[in-house]
Amino acid sequence: MVHVLSSRILLRPADPERSRIFYGESLGLPVYREFGTGPERGTVYFLGGGFLEVSGRAAGPPVPGLELWMQVADVRAAHEELSARGVEVLREPVREPWGLVEMWIRDPDGHRIVMVEVPADHPLRYRP
Repeated sequence: MVHVLSSRILLRPADPERSRIFYGESLGLPVYREFGTGPERGTVYFLGGGFLEVSGRAAGPPVPGLELWMQVADVRAAHEELSARGVEVLREPVREPWGLVEMWIRDPDGHRIVMVEVPADHPLRYRP
């Protein structure tokens, strides 16, 4: 068995500065660390229990099917805040048949981000 000590998602955007503005300013993700210099420098953001690294530049179009899942405390409040910041909302918050409240947004390269709220009565939080 491999013992994983840490992990992160690596994102190679078409326009690194545009993506840093999106993730750092529009979404407000806090910076864990930065490295390198110039336009392809790396920025690693805290992503709840993990990290998102935006570094380098994509050699081609975005990878189809890549999606990020981010759990937030209040998805409706996130919707108001992100809409006010000009983030493209693909779908407003909806309670899904599986019980989670989900909102979909898109990053500058077209990657879908699912913002999720786990309600207090959901099995992920409630244990009788």
